[in-house]
Amino acid sequence: MYENIVERSKNMIEEFLSVVPMKASEILVIGCSSSEIVGESIGKGSNFNAASAVYEGIAPILAEKGIFLAAQCCEHLNRALVVERECAERYGLETVCVVPKAKAGGSFATAAFENFKDPVVVETIKAHAGIDIGDTLIGMHLRAVAVPVRLSVKRLGEANLVFARTRPKYIGGPRACYEA
Repeated sequence: MYENIVERSKNMIEEFLSVVPMKASEILVIGCSSSEIVGESIGKGSNFNAASAVYEGIAPILAEKGIFLAAQCCEHLNRALVVERECAERYGLETVCVVPKAKAGGSFATAAFENFKDPVVVETIKAHAGIDIGDTLIGMHLRAVAVPVRLSVKRLGEANLVFARTRPKYIGGPRACYEA
């Protein structure tokens, strides 16, 4: 089962990045309910193996492209985010003192914290794009104008998938010009 999650996660992130060409040093926020992946209600069946399989599928691809992963914690940590210290420093993010665990922070955030080179936790972020695995509500961590992205994959295990990219705000009036 977990090998399948690794492979599907890898395929998901590859398709996502083919549609949303992110640049090195941009931030991708991922909220992941391992409970939902294995068919349980969100927050009721945390599964570290499933979360680790998702991480294993996506992390090498993001690292190869130089994209920062922001792993959203669960509501018990107010949906704080695990990021590499380099990301926090580059974007001027204030760190907080907490270490996520499977039942207080979530399995995916815990997997990220355990696997990052120099993990820190931040309360807020404004990511360039996002993936919501299992209805974890990542919208608060995206830049102001989020745009839905439709992919061929709709589920990971039993979890719903929602994808988003962001774009700059359009400002000005009828005479304003915008880049293509």
